[in-house]
Amino acid sequence: MPEELLYLTHRVPYPPNKGDKIRSFHLLRHLSQHYRVHLGTFVDDEADWQHVETTKSFCGESHFARLTPSTSRLRSLSGLLTGQALTLPYYRNAGMQHWVNGLLANNPIKRILVFSSAMAQYVQHAENMKRVIDFVDIDSDKWNQYAKSKRWPLSWLYRREGKLLLRYEREVAQEFDASMFVSREEAELFKQLAPESADKTGYFSNGVDTGYFSPEREYPDPYPDGEQALVFTGAMDYWPNVDAVRWFAEEVFPAVHAALPHSRFYIVGSRPTAVVRELAQLPGITVTGTVADIRPYLAHARLAVAPLRIARGLQNKVLEAMAMAKPVLASPQAAEGIRAIQGNELHVANTAQEFGQKALALLAEKTCGTAARDRILADYDWDSCLAQVDALLAETPESKASKGVSHTTTLREKQA
Repeated sequence: MPEELLYLTHRVPYPPNKGDKIRSFHLLRHLSQHYRVHLGTFVDDEADWQHVETTKSFCGESHFARLTPSTSRLRSLSGLLTGQALTLPYYRNAGMQHWVNGLLANNPIKRILVFSSAMAQYVQHAENMKRVIDFVDIDSDKWNQYAKSKRWPLSWLYRREGKLLLRYEREVAQEFDASMFVSREEAELFKQLAPESADKTGYFSNGVDTGYFSPEREYPDPYPDGEQALVFTGAMDYWPNVDAVRWFAEEVFPAVHAALPHSRFYIVGSRPTAVVRELAQLPGITVTGTVADIRPYLAHARLAVAPLRIARGLQNKVLEAMAMAKPVLASPQAAEGIRAIQGNELHVANTAQEFGQKALALLAEKTCGTAARDRILADYDWDSCLAQVDALLAETPESKASKGVSHTTTLREKQA
């Protein structure tokens, strides 16, 4: 009988159709090969209820809690009164806590894996168990980036969230046995922000399903004959993606389109906001909305672009395009953490002028991304990436009763 493990995620990990769900799903699938995994998760998209049974097939016991974003946003405002980061009451749910408490009391669970800081609140009391958290990104720093691009009062609110969420991230990191991030760069930054937990902070990279994202398959061509397609893929209700495509459409693409009238910029992704949909009124730009499969759009594009100006961690959109043997032109933020030879396996540009010039050069060269795919095959296999998690969870839990003063108390004393 396999050992039992509790796995908590802030969003149902199936289907793996966006950044965080790709990582959380591959973790779930991998863990289910070694443990009887009990999953506690939220469903924040009504369309995802149809995937509950598929998700359960990887699990022992499970709990799926409905999360209504509008209601959760109102509930999160209680943090203004309690001095907490708003993220915590946003994801606070009495039913989830009751399920977790009952599961831990009635099952021989010794190991807990938490995906994202918001879910740590459910197991902070489980001090006698092996607890590992996958922060993925430093969410607090993302809020600080948001603050720089917003006007008051949002700038004040986002700075507050960044400050208080970092305080909570540090608290959790010191309480838990290990903290993981999506890249070396992200882990190193957190070590600077939380030096008291540096010795138990690490990372494991995202991988790519290279059999699924393969240029060797046949895909229908979604583009008209003669078009030179540039493509951006991603969830188009996610603000960093919205900011990226708006900047590229308004500041970069006009020059590309003027030089190459047959070029067209495709924005491919679910739930485009009003801001994104309006971009389709500009010359040479198409907004697709949700598509059944992004691979045809990558396979037949001349160039994949990732002009993110706000980013944390490793960008799956870049890895997937590289796996499809596409030349990828990315911002420094989108390229961060990706082990690739710039100018060969991955192309990087910063300013609008540099983006435009490099895009035109890559289109003119009819560049192939064979070297990019070779890099993915060599360094971004999911099983090898997840080996670090296996090693952490296999370690024997330390007895915390003998430590005297708790890590939490020590950290709070430092912050007082």
